Amino acid sequence: MDLMEGLKLKYADALGIIKEKGVVLANMHMEGEKLYLKGAAPNENVKNDVWNAIKAVGDSWNSEIICDLGVDTSLPQPVKTYTVVAGDSLWKIAAHFYGNGAQFPKIIAGNPDQLKDEKSVIHPGDVLVIPD
Repeated sequence: MDLMEGLKLKYADALGIIKEKGVVLANMHMEGEKLYLKGAAPNENVKNDVWNAIKAVGDSWNSEIICDLGVDTSLPQPVKTYTVVAGDSLWKIAAHFYGNGAQFPKIIAGNPDQLKDEKSVIHPGDVLVIPD
């Protein structure tokens, strides 16, 4: 395995976030002994998610990777979804994603075509948008 492939494997979590959350990479190549990434994230939160995944590898990231990410809000914003399972409620889903069940109105607001108010019924198999 060459150095670039090894670094791509080591930073697979960060590269996964890049792919999953709509970061557009203009460049990915080796610069000397470092993996160089240049691109744009759709928002600051996604940019921070990429950086957090890079830093989670450990202190060696500073000598192994250069990540030059800007923010381009014209890029499509990532959409998080959740598929309802038996036993779910809006409160339970909100508690899982936001750490507080009382945040369930965010889910209602993010799904105006499916949910009208707190009395809306959800069913297993329903796919809900989970707003940030």
